Amino acid sequence: MDHGLKIVIVDESAIRAAILEEGLREAGFTQVVRIAEMNNLLARVYAVDPDVILIDLENPSRDVLEQMFQVSRAVRRPIAMFVDQSDTASIQASVDAGVSAYIVDGLKKERIKHILDMCISRFNAFSRLQGELDVAKSALEERKVIDRAKGILMKAKNLNEEAAYALLRKTAMNENKKIAEIAQSVLTAAELFK
Repeated sequence: MDHGLKIVIVDESAIRAAILEEGLREAGFTQVVRIAEMNNLLARVYAVDPDVILIDLENPSRDVLEQMFQVSRAVRRPIAMFVDQSDTASIQASVDAGVSAYIVDGLKKERIKHILDMCISRFNAFSRLQGELDVAKSALEERKVIDRAKGILMKAKNLNEEAAYALLRKTAMNENKKIAEIAQSVLTAAELFK
């Protein structure tokens, strides 16, 4: 665990925030900033630019969860939320908002480091999965473009599928471009001739 992490604590209660701060200090974390106001939370978090966000609430309201959604989408950082009470809907809304760790009635300074480790690990695992999903979606989109371009070439040049793909590949190699780029050019050109 990198003890040089910059951690922001979002908590309106000074007493509750002190428990988190003490637990972090005892775990060796020194760069800890507290945000006591929920108003304009996204701008405040942006100003701090933390590595990890810890949110401590008695009971998360809908407005707070919406702010968390905005923060998690904008800053893409591990977020741990400590709450005193909860229900299934709040848990689901928090996970949807990007919270990596949702801890109910678990605000004990001795647990902070372990929760932080788990939060960061879960965030990193989710980020890897999201990256893999993005790559797969991109590959699927490229495949669709290539297939459409092959269809156009097959029809326009009276080629079979293999020959159409070979033409796309050869052109891509000659122009030092990706096959998907050449395929997109074929689609663009075909639109001009409609």
